[in-house]
Amino acid sequence: MYEYQRKNNPPKTRGILDDKRQFALEYKEFLVHGVEDLASMKKNEKGIHLLLINSSGKLVFKSADGKCGAQVDIVNCKDFTPELVYKRLQSTEYDLVEEYIIQHPDLHALSPSAVNTIRIFTQLNESDEVEILGCRLRISVNSSVDNMAAGNLAAPVEEFTGLVTGPGVYSDITKIDEEFHPVTGVNIVGFQVPFWKESIEMVKRAALKHPQNRSIGWDVVITAKGPGLIEGNHDWCKLLWQLPVKKGLKSILEKY
Repeated sequence: MYEYQRKNNPPKTRGILDDKRQFALEYKEFLVHGVEDLASMKKNEKGIHLLLINSSGKLVFKSADGKCGAQVDIVNCKDFTPELVYKRLQSTEYDLVEEYIIQHPDLHALSPSAVNTIRIFTQLNESDEVEILGCRLRISVNSSVDNMAAGNLAAPVEEFTGLVTGPGVYSDITKIDEEFHPVTGVNIVGFQVPFWKESIEMVKRAALKHPQNRSIGWDVVITAKGPGLIEGNHDWCKLLWQLPVKKGLKSILEKY
């Protein structure tokens, strides 16, 4: 997997995916939430003021190179001023601050503890056409993040319909699969991801924007108004890809 991703996403071109600040700039048209860092705040003070009055009432501080839901802190807007945001970015490991996203009501009903995202894996073929390698719904379980690596669930999503076709699984294989959310009781199997057609169309457009990176795991958020990108991963997780469908998928990659 390391060699495959290194070939498809060369180290010299993957920086726009590795650094969340660069990602926010390069893929700005696909974002549905505000993102600010020290550089953008120096250029335009208006951005951080808008961030502090966002409808969620929350901010998310992140490290630019954070992985697996680590180095994330969710805070209340009322506790911050532009000056305090600036000072925190200067004095901590956090490099950027984002608007907390209010997810679609259906996803909130499924699991309200975090914003639950869709991971869609894209691959450019020899003709530079976008192919979908798989889609997974990440589901938080009493957690402020939805990452499987942080102890949460992931379930397979059918590419053409957006229907969840199997139970949620944990990365800890000693835990039982979940057909219903263990806290809310909402059905996982058969769950319809909202705005599915729009989500697939969006990641296909995003995958073609910088074709020098050919295989990307996109994190997609769904709001009441439609989908948006959170980030793109050049080193996307083979466990999140394979465990929910309960089989090894290495053979799919060999033609690329």
